[in-house]
Amino acid sequence: MADNHTIARPYAQAVFELARDAGELAAWAASLEVAGQLTADGEVAAFLANPKFSNERRLEFLTGLFENAQDALLSGSDTRGSNFLRLLVENRRIGVLPEIAEHFEALKAVVERRVDVVVVSASPLSAAQEREIVNALETRFARDVRIETRIDENLIGGAVVRAGDVVIDGSLRARLDGLTNALIN
Repeated sequence: MADNHTIARPYAQAVFELARDAGELAAWAASLEVAGQLTADGEVAAFLANPKFSNERRLEFLTGLFENAQDALLSGSDTRGSNFLRLLVENRRIGVLPEIAEHFEALKAVVERRVDVVVVSASPLSAAQEREIVNALETRFARDVRIETRIDENLIGGAVVRAGDVVIDGSLRARLDGLTNALIN
């Protein structure tokens, strides 16, 4: 069975092309983010998975939910948004909306020449350290860098930088593990 990311990828690509051609990348990104968050909720997911309800009832529920969230694209007021939701409901793919939102955001980042970076460090980074990391990564990737920082005390020291598929592990934990492996082998 395919995982949610594999299932979500073609839907994200299709809606991305629609949004790009219409010049509505930001609006669709915002709508998909809201939709992903709402459908990831356990109670909403349970309702949508209930076999008692027809696809039409599920679609009504979703468009009402998005109306309450004031999301014009997916509330039923936009034909393209309604058609997209109908497609997901009919193909029983509404549960992958969070992953569709992720893939859409990744495609949007490429067009915007932006990379989202997560820096996990053993202790909080200063503003100067963050700027230094951002400057180095902007030089390396030739893109704008949007940084998110997290703390993981298990790293002991240093940091791990994740930018898409690129992982730069400069943690003390990795160095100690490497040293242990070298001594054992």
